[in-house]
Amino acid sequence: MARKNKTVDLDRSRDIAPGVVAKTKKRLVVASGRSHLALAREVVEHIGTELVPTEYRTFASGEILTRFEVSIRGCDVFLIQSFGPPVNEWLMELLIMLDAAKRASAKRITVVAPYFPYSRQDKKGRGREPISARLVADLLKTAGADRVMSVDLHAAQIQGFFDGPVDHLFAKPVLLEYFRNTLSEADRAALTVVSPDTGRVRVADTWSDSLGAPLAIIHKRRDPNVANQVTVNEIVGDVSGRVCLLVDDMIDTGGTIVKAAEALKKNGAQRVIVAATHAIFSDPASERLQSEAIDEVVVTDTVPVPEHKRFPSLTVLPIAPLLARGIQEVFEDGSVTSMFDGAA
Repeated sequence: MARKNKTVDLDRSRDIAPGVVAKTKKRLVVASGRSHLALAREVVEHIGTELVPTEYRTFASGEILTRFEVSIRGCDVFLIQSFGPPVNEWLMELLIMLDAAKRASAKRITVVAPYFPYSRQDKKGRGREPISARLVADLLKTAGADRVMSVDLHAAQIQGFFDGPVDHLFAKPVLLEYFRNTLSEADRAALTVVSPDTGRVRVADTWSDSLGAPLAIIHKRRDPNVANQVTVNEIVGDVSGRVCLLVDDMIDTGGTIVKAAEALKKNGAQRVIVAATHAIFSDPASERLQSEAIDEVVVTDTVPVPEHKRFPSLTVLPIAPLLARGIQEVFEDGSVTSMFDGAA
């Protein structure tokens, strides 16, 4: 592994056929948009390199310009961009960075989007609706992306939207390690994993297997004509006297999670802990999540969580080690699946 201030080189000369005089090196460089620079810096620290110096400009009209300040010709380029608000600005910045990298003769360009934008618009719920997640995938490909890496896609089918390899990483090992280290034996004995809706049952079921805990499901209905509002109907499973671990891929406004937690407490739950990968925290999520029905909220930093949106019962876990390992596996032509015991 190279020292800092240098790209990471991987000697490929041993792959050359006998008798052929040739030697090539793969060169890894990592660049980042402005959406979550703190995360990008942590990622390169784990890899053992530094971010490519990049110039960013936003003109008075709102137009964006990016320029790499060093040559990336022939490099294996990884562009990190997360998608907290303002999503559309960061998406446009990423597309412009992709175009810049392609025109700078990068050999291969991988988009590292810890949270994939528009991922909840993965299908047509009603007539005349767009499939915006597919549109985003098409934009990335057209702009120059050869590969995409993301964490906990809202719908696995999004992998098929991009015309190229998609590395789907999972935050569950990061979250699981935290709970295994912090839950007491009494809590683990009384633990029940809860899916906040029927759409997350498969994910919750894997958590149930990993923790050796029973599974409960919250049945909810959502008004298709009213955004960000849910009605909880009933709980399938016994949660009385249990420590309930609500697992979801994201928390946006917090409405679903809070209503689920309130329903669990009304049905006798002893404690309610929320675990989610993406802390989008659109207003008024922070206020809602401080509800008496929720004892703890645990998320990762795939999306930046500013100080004014943090609260005492919130724990934010670092996702950088997972992203760094994923980048290294892709760069070295290794196996991303091996990171998750073959369960990718």
